[in-house]
Amino acid sequence: MKSFRKEVWMHVPARRAMVNITPQVEQAVRESGVREGLALVNAMHITASVFINDDEGGLHRDYDSWLEELAPHAPVSRYQHNLTGEDNADAHLKRQVMGREVVVAVSNGMLDFGPWEQIFYGEFDGGRRKRVLVKIIGE
Repeated sequence: MKSFRKEVWMHVPARRAMVNITPQVEQAVRESGVREGLALVNAMHITASVFINDDEGGLHRDYDSWLEELAPHAPVSRYQHNLTGEDNADAHLKRQVMGREVVVAVSNGMLDFGPWEQIFYGEFDGGRRKRVLVKIIGE
């Protein structure tokens, strides 16, 4: 069995954004040489997420609005976490809702998606470099 690890680094200047990282994961699958297996993709930061959904701008704006209603950024004083001097408690909560990772089957050397599925990096406390882990195992 093969095992392949790659970090995908990015810098999202905005506080919140959803970035399609499917091409980077597909490239990692090609580099791995795995034909049949699994690809794990996870955000390596506690204020970011990785999720699968449709690459449709209206849906992304709906997610952003919905998440901001669930865990609004301001006022930052509403959160106990922010009493430590942070201002990102909302980002931790948004990450919890959207999830840490996804696993996608690799079949015939390709990500085995359903219709319209794409992999996204959700940034909820941007402005600095962060990374996503891509771990591929199989044969």
